[in-house]
Amino acid sequence: MTIEVLRPDWPAPATVQAASTLRVGGVSTGGFAGLNLGTHTGDTATAVAGNRRLLQTALALPTEPHWLHQVHGTAVVALPSVERPTADASFSTAPDQVCVVLTADCLPVLFCDRRGSWVAAAHAGWRGLCAGVLEATIKTYEGATSDILAWLGPAIGPTAFEVGPDVREAFCRHDARAAEAFRAGDGDRWFADLYLLARQRLQAAGVTSIYGGGLCTYSDPARFFSYRRDRDTGRQASLIWRSAS
Repeated sequence: MTIEVLRPDWPAPATVQAASTLRVGGVSTGGFAGLNLGTHTGDTATAVAGNRRLLQTALALPTEPHWLHQVHGTAVVALPSVERPTADASFSTAPDQVCVVLTADCLPVLFCDRRGSWVAAAHAGWRGLCAGVLEATIKTYEGATSDILAWLGPAIGPTAFEVGPDVREAFCRHDARAAEAFRAGDGDRWFADLYLLARQRLQAAGVTSIYGGGLCTYSDPARFFSYRRDRDTGRQASLIWRSAS
């Protein structure tokens, strides 16, 4: 069975491999139909295991991805690590260690440096983004932040991500410029631009080489799972690793 993935359009070194899955392909059915890679969704364990095997084969992964127990926090784990650590980001300087995050509207962010010596993946829903998961991930890099490349994977877009005033206030308390990422909706509601919020945070942390963005998981049901749209649904994976040569 064929699966489909997005490949980041960025000037990463040849030793860096990265991909973000679509829901196309896979063996899951019903609301999880396609390539659901999340074990916590309500899908059958057999289907998820089959989808993960398809992923392993299609991407010729060097090792099993280091799946995380994601909690919308800011913890970052170094790979290799314990089995399924509780964290929302991982990084590695060792070859063949596959960083991965699962999303279905939250923003996946992949990182590497220009030499290909460091890779990382972060799960940035609004809570983790606001709390500083991207900054925490960047701090694991021991070189100059200007050497970091970041790619923004598929997430809910600014025309679909409706939030309350508490979300806007939380971001604006951190940085007044965040107000630019919110558009007024009905009553006290706001539409938030996760992509712009992430760009602001990355730039403030010294990362200026930022790629990707512009997709909307909510408005593209043929290609993406969306929790906000469907509730009972699957998860996409965004993965990155560095090869030995």
